[in-house]
Amino acid sequence: MAREIGPVCRLCRRSGEKLFLKGSKCFTNCTLEQRNSPPGQHGARRRKLSERGAQLREKQKVRYIYGILERQFRRHYAEAERRPGITGENLLQFLELRLDNVVYRLGYADSRAQARHLVNHGHITLNGHKTDAPSARVKVGSVVGWNPASLNSEYYKLMVRDIQGKAAPPWLSRDPQTLSGRVLYVPTRAEIDTKVNEQAIVEYYSR
Repeated sequence: MAREIGPVCRLCRRSGEKLFLKGSKCFTNCTLEQRNSPPGQHGARRRKLSERGAQLREKQKVRYIYGILERQFRRHYAEAERRPGITGENLLQFLELRLDNVVYRLGYADSRAQARHLVNHGHITLNGHKTDAPSARVKVGSVVGWNPASLNSEYYKLMVRDIQGKAAPPWLSRDPQTLSGRVLYVPTRAEIDTKVNEQAIVEYYSR
């Protein structure tokens, strides 16, 4: 699966704000707090963004947060545009219902990148079936759980210890015994805490 392979801290510096791409490490060792300038030789010369540039930055920010390359992001946007309703909200809902994001929201992983790693290596099941596709669409009523073969792994034991302090969002439920999660409903925009201007993304693709 294609993915971003460069230093993720550069993505935060490029966006000019914390995107929390490394989970808890972003709270303890943040490069952006030490070098608050865009990467590159001329990064210190921060210029005023044009309207088009601001729209592009919002689009790129969403891509970085959810770990999606441009081609796949365009497909998500095209699907959101075809669906009835507000295009920007539809787009965020599609991204939230990706399997890797649901794994992250349930507290199984410290970051979306770590969640993708869990899915890629077959540790996660969807409706009782093992899947290695992080982009799999999770529907209302779907159950996300753990592969029985992974229950004895060291990562699972640490996750069980740490997950107690993590609360799942209201549109997800998590069984405290089996640690399986269920999608209760499609989240509303108010329940999605991703701090982006989705309308700017719609305007970017509308030109």
